[in-house]
Amino acid sequence: MRLNDHQRQTIKSATLSCFGPNASVRLFGSRTDDCKRGGDIDLLISTSLTEPNAIANAEIAFQVQLQQVLGEQHIDVLVDYPNRRLRPPIFTIAEQTGIPL
Repeated sequence: MRLNDHQRQTIKSATLSCFGPNASVRLFGSRTDDCKRGGDIDLLISTSLTEPNAIANAEIAFQVQLQQVLGEQHIDVLVDYPNRRLRPPIFTIAEQTGIPL
């Protein structure tokens, strides 16, 4: 995994503070491969939030927190929540290949 301890802890902390104490986060994509270089930070967040405005506000707050602490980074975030109507295949890929933080 190509995230240092500070980055992992920052992501985990921001996940819990923005999406709630039951939220979880997984790193997926190129950053899971130690042999690769560069790449976005791809995250799948699972939350129990269900209200669309609450989810949108949580995602914005999450991105702001990460940018403030980690500096300017390209971070892609997928948010999974109960009763999601459309679940693109990337969610399954992220769940199967992602590393829990």
